[in-house]
Amino acid sequence: MATMESLIGLVNRIQRACTSLGDYGGGDSSLSSLWDALPSVAVVGGQSSGKSSVLESIVGRDFLPRGSGIVTRRPLVLQLHQTEGRQEEYAEFGHLPRRRFTDFSLVRKEIQDETDRITGKSKQISPIPIHLSIYSPKVVNLTLIDLPGLTKVAVEGQSETIVEDIETMVRLYVDKPNSIILAISPANQDIATSDAIKLAKEVDPSGERTFGVLTKLDLMDKGTNALDVLEGRAYRLQHPWVGIVNRSQADINKNTDMMYARRREREYFETSPDYGHLANKMGSEYLAKLLSQHLERVIKAKLPGIVSLINKGIEEMEAELDRLGRPIAVDAGAQLYTILELCRAFDKIFKEHLDGGRAGGDRIYGVFDNQLPAALKKLPFDRHLSLPNVRKIVSEADGYQPHLIAPEQGYRRLIEGSLNYFRGPAEASVDAVHFVLKELVRKSIGETEELRRFPTLQSAIAAASNESLEKFRDESKKTVVRLVDMESSYLTVDFFRKLPQEVERAGPPPPPGDRRTSSADRKNPPSDRGIPAAERANPVDPLGDRYGDNHFRRIGSNVSSYIGMVSDTLRSTIPKAVVLCQVKEAKQNLLNYFYSQIGRKEGKQLGEMLDEDPSLMSKRLDIAKRLDLYKVSRDEIEGVSWVR
Repeated sequence: MATMESLIGLVNRIQRACTSLGDYGGGDSSLSSLWDALPSVAVVGGQSSGKSSVLESIVGRDFLPRGSGIVTRRPLVLQLHQTEGRQEEYAEFGHLPRRRFTDFSLVRKEIQDETDRITGKSKQISPIPIHLSIYSPKVVNLTLIDLPGLTKVAVEGQSETIVEDIETMVRLYVDKPNSIILAISPANQDIATSDAIKLAKEVDPSGERTFGVLTKLDLMDKGTNALDVLEGRAYRLQHPWVGIVNRSQADINKNTDMMYARRREREYFETSPDYGHLANKMGSEYLAKLLSQHLERVIKAKLPGIVSLINKGIEEMEAELDRLGRPIAVDAGAQLYTILELCRAFDKIFKEHLDGGRAGGDRIYGVFDNQLPAALKKLPFDRHLSLPNVRKIVSEADGYQPHLIAPEQGYRRLIEGSLNYFRGPAEASVDAVHFVLKELVRKSIGETEELRRFPTLQSAIAAASNESLEKFRDESKKTVVRLVDMESSYLTVDFFRKLPQEVERAGPPPPPGDRRTSSADRKNPPSDRGIPAAERANPVDPLGDRYGDNHFRRIGSNVSSYIGMVSDTLRSTIPKAVVLCQVKEAKQNLLNYFYSQIGRKEGKQLGEMLDEDPSLMSKRLDIAKRLDLYKVSRDEIEGVSWVR
């Protein structure tokens, strides 16, 4: 059956493990702090209140650094372990787990050195605790946390905020609901001015967690005593006050044996006319037993809450590890499988963007429905088919022999020149869709949660995807340009064969003012569509003057109508070509080349691709260690008989 002493030892082990993992309470971590939930005794007092002497009396050893000003500059977690028989006393530090100290003067030096290692030789403080375990048959099972002494003024070499910094650090420990406050005050000062009592009253107004300790009783003025305080009349607490008689400075200088000091302390209370009736509840030995028993009771009462916190922490950490991803296997087969799974996850999200499951794919439709039509409307056909330019091109095409019936070469040159303008909008549509696809690749990589931990693989997938998109773009450009070239290579003959028939059906032009012809028809005859308004004139018989302005206007109008027909065709066929060559290819074959290259890589190269962000690796390692600690702690706590 487990004992209370073994449970205190368990709490001690958990505290040491928490510190090694960087959990010493009050952090900004999103995960629950186990340290904050563990009951402990926080020793609080002003500078020169006798804190160090009280701790040394409890331990029975002279081991703490001494001096003027702030001596304790880091929290000291002092864990006392009672051993059986006459085993040799020794100490161990949490940062030196395999080294035993039997010379306690070296313990003092190591505390100083370890403090300086974090804070330097300055007089600054640090919240990172030092763990010191002392094993001795002369101690009780107990955990005490020695905190820097409260001060009111910064001295030379200290920061201006040292007063607030120390109070903040002390509050970090005493604010915890599971913390037991050991408030130390010197008897030769008014209790109303005690820094420790003032702070304890603020964080524990009911006094349920506070033990009051009165030191230096032997240094009070003659004729005075501290009975009003010790008997709870001056300031009442839920727990009894305990008086302590410290070693004098002369005793410290002479290295007076601590056991002798304890005997002398007992004699002082037993023979004191003021405190004799309280002798059995005074002294450092009584204080140690009182605190040990109370700590045991608190641990027993808080165990269910600690177990609940541990279970909650385990759930949080397992969820966080799932989010960060589990560690990657080292064999090449598992690494290749992981890479392929990550690629599939990315590819799935990319396809969702294209198919409408996620935003972004609609921008491709915007290219076809807005950008392409707008670009076609801006083509300079008015300039190309203006009367002077038509006359110039037709005349140049005729050469020295003017055309006899219809200027076929002139028609062809005008049409081919007009069709060349379609290359620009066609290629611009390809580039616009290419840009959208690249953005969707970038967005899909960012939205693939599983990829976030592998920056190298992200870059490789992005590079492979963009390389494929470049190939798709090149093929798409060839296809849309080929569509334009197809229109140039073979003209639609039926369109031009119908032109004379339409003229014949129209008959000779009506005389001016003929009411059978509407004014709108006279102003804008069907064959003049595409001719600038300023260049339109009343039509004349097309069989008349073949070299006059109206003749060339008619040629320009016919070419404009034909180009309008081709524009409508390309407006439909260019999107089809782009979707086939770019969008559909991206959906089906975006990473095909990448897959073929991955299959040829060696294990080392695969491992390099799965090289994670160092900060994520470090975070996962820290969480995994803390998770192991929580699970072990839960198992050990649940193993004690009273929890069952």
